[in-house]
Amino acid sequence: MSNVKFKGVIPPVSIILTEKGELDREGTGRVVDYLIASDVHGLFFLGSGGEFSQMSVKQRKEVAEFAVEYVKGRVPVLIGTGSAITAEVINLSKHSQEIGADGVVIINPYYWPLSEENLYQHYADIAEAIDIPILLYNFPGLTGQDLTPELVTKLVGAYSNIVGIKDTVDTAGHIRELILKVKAVNPDFSVLCGFDDHLWNTLSLGGDGVISASGNFAPELTVGIYNAFQEKNLDEGIALLRRLAYIPLMYKLDSPFINVIKEAMKLRGVTESTHVLAPTRPLSDHKKKELEKILKKAELL
Repeated sequence: MSNVKFKGVIPPVSIILTEKGELDREGTGRVVDYLIASDVHGLFFLGSGGEFSQMSVKQRKEVAEFAVEYVKGRVPVLIGTGSAITAEVINLSKHSQEIGADGVVIINPYYWPLSEENLYQHYADIAEAIDIPILLYNFPGLTGQDLTPELVTKLVGAYSNIVGIKDTVDTAGHIRELILKVKAVNPDFSVLCGFDDHLWNTLSLGGDGVISASGNFAPELTVGIYNAFQEKNLDEGIALLRRLAYIPLMYKLDSPFINVIKEAMKLRGVTESTHVLAPTRPLSDHKKKELEKILKKAELL
């Protein structure tokens, strides 16, 4: 199993698509090169912003294969393999292991809330089926169910290949509890926040970094904050945090906000294509103007 420590800024890569909804290899490759040149610490493919929930298994495998092949070990590659079906998660995770990904990120099943025993067993079955590092993915706002610090601690104590978590919760308390309880069991366990504006407090509490959408169009903000924290440069960190504070306003413009991210990437010259997979729709002209205003406030335009 890989000894990669997942830390720093790991953008959930927006997948560039053709008009027909197929993978645009050249366009996605340009995004990957831009992110690596921006000194990110890893790349996460097929997260929420990577539109995994709108893709077939075949398309997800195609994107995963392209990602590993194109990145060529320049930075660690994480592949999202979550599903509401345990067997499908195992299938996708084994595939990620075979193609040479550095780890998989697994959101808990959605639609049915699971009893704690069933939720534990879901992850146990997956951890026993693969040798690749696993990051749990907690996003109760979308799955309807929280991965509690107690459950995570139990899983980490039982399975050495469960090495981290992306905690997409808008509360520092949940992140703090994970850091205090889970790192007591495994000090190397990576706690990565999922919302941009929790990066500084996650690092301050002893966490490891962020997996957030702004990395796609403004990596200089989160990478800058991460570096400022490491260098104990408080003034720089605060200045960047005040610009980053505007970013979450973007995510309220539409839902799913994948279209908002891609429009922001276009405005900043990262991509030309803003095609999205239905049921996401193109962003309206009115909302594009609102987006421009927010990016200007964040000093990104």
